[in-house]
Amino acid sequence: MSQSQYLKFLEKEIHNINKIIDRKILRGEEYSEESRNHKLLMRKVRYMQKKSFFQRLFPVMFQFS
Repeated sequence: MSQSQYLKFLEKEIHNINKIIDRKILRGEEYSEESRNHKLLMRKVRYMQKKSFFQRLFPVMFQFS
């Protein structure tokens, strides 16, 4: 699975978890398990999209590679 496919998968899972959380909030139910899953998935997305120090320092040089 490529990195872009994995990111799309993670975003889809986050969207599904958000739907579940919204339904549980409306019903007044606990959603702590879903909240933990959401936090974990968001951490994975941020890790996958993280740029190196040099890419942040010299963004123009890495645009064309």
